Amino acid sequence: MSHNPTESKRLLSYTIAEWACALKYEHLSPAAIQAAKLFWFDSIGCALGGSQQDDARILLKHYRAMGGPARGGGATSFVSGFKTNPVDAAFLNGHMIRAMDYNDIYWKADPCHPSDLIAAPLALCESESLGGQDLILATIIAYEIEMRLCEVGRPGVREYGWHHATLSAFAAPIAAGRVLNLTPAQMVSAMGISASRTFCPGAVTAGKLTNMKNTVDPWAGRMGAESALLARGGFSGPEHIIDGKEGLFAVFHHVQYEGKPATFDAEALVKDLPNSSESHYRILDCGMKSFPIEALSHSPLTAMMKTIKEHNIQASDVKEIKVEVIARAADILGDPHKYRPDSKETADHSLPYCMAAGLVDGMVTPLQFREKRVLDKALIPIMDKVKVVANQEFEALFPKFQPSRVTITTNSGASHSTRVDVPKGDPRDPMTEEEIGVKFTALGGDVIGKDQCKKLQSFIMSIETARNLGGLFELTTRSLL
Repeated sequence: MSHNPTESKRLLSYTIAEWACALKYEHLSPAAIQAAKLFWFDSIGCALGGSQQDDARILLKHYRAMGGPARGGGATSFVSGFKTNPVDAAFLNGHMIRAMDYNDIYWKADPCHPSDLIAAPLALCESESLGGQDLILATIIAYEIEMRLCEVGRPGVREYGWHHATLSAFAAPIAAGRVLNLTPAQMVSAMGISASRTFCPGAVTAGKLTNMKNTVDPWAGRMGAESALLARGGFSGPEHIIDGKEGLFAVFHHVQYEGKPATFDAEALVKDLPNSSESHYRILDCGMKSFPIEALSHSPLTAMMKTIKEHNIQASDVKEIKVEVIARAADILGDPHKYRPDSKETADHSLPYCMAAGLVDGMVTPLQFREKRVLDKALIPIMDKVKVVANQEFEALFPKFQPSRVTITTNSGASHSTRVDVPKGDPRDPMTEEEIGVKFTALGGDVIGKDQCKKLQSFIMSIETARNLGGLFELTTRSLL
């Protein structure tokens, strides 16, 4: 049993570290392996599209200016092929995955996007000359711990003003550390190093949004890579960072929520950690996005699109769009700033904008979040017809369901309502490889070419056979010809 010098009890960081260090590729279930490949397929498609966003270009320019190519053991940035160290590559690629808010989603007590973290193990696999099976193992570990952390808050950290990147900082070094084959003690230190510096306030997704909205979680992934490398070199971090003195649980226990102290279910965090091909892995419970928007917007947008299609409703016909959602969705997506978005970051977190654009354009794709469309004043009268209302009846159904009801009242006085509880992409209505392929080509076709997209799909979906990942980076790099 591990010795915990600062605490008399067995600390959770040791339980998690020992599990991650012991898990091997042979222990994974076929379903989990397939899911990991599908999430990589989806994530790299998102990264190809994300590479074209202004914030991704700013970051690439910045890191190019900060230093030239690494000397040996380097890692590669998607699309540009820029060679750098694995820490910077983890951040650049992780940000590209996240940049369009189009990647995966899991929401229980807290939301998370586990694919924000998997660029770190990818960069380390490349720099350490490891293969596809190593990447799949680390990916499944990242999903397992990240998703468990988002289940155990009572309530989640978002409810008292913190962003879920706070929790990502605990998961990221575990996935990165597994690639580096850290010992359990080193893994514990990596977790302590990472989480000590990445507590993130909820301001990044509150009110007017900025480039940091899509940056804080990839930054946690970056910190995971650097922390794992530091721990391998002998740098130490606090082992009691989760459930020990002044760690995560203790800090948040001081916060009152509805008259009670916030708590975490420590037992649930480590209960039945999967360790065989017969085990259930959390990655199977994660969803994907069929729209490039904030997760809780998917159900109401799906409901509205069904309604206007069924009743052939045009924008000029609409008097009011009432959107009933859970309270946190109304808070995040319907506050006053969301009625006058002036950036992509605010627009894709705005129910009024998404509903107005969907009604007028008949679709919500990355095209709807280009600056010209976001700033189009013609959408303002439509946005003002959207009324976002918290429905207490729906509150009790979340997070098992993501209920929403959209009622469109027309100028003629007719009223049409549609309710949606499970959006497309949810594990109960999953996106198929073919559907992901359509999304992938839409995002990447103009970046690397449609033929290269097909080759990339083939590589990703057989990545477990790859002895190294050089072919992946060749295919994710834009040809100069």
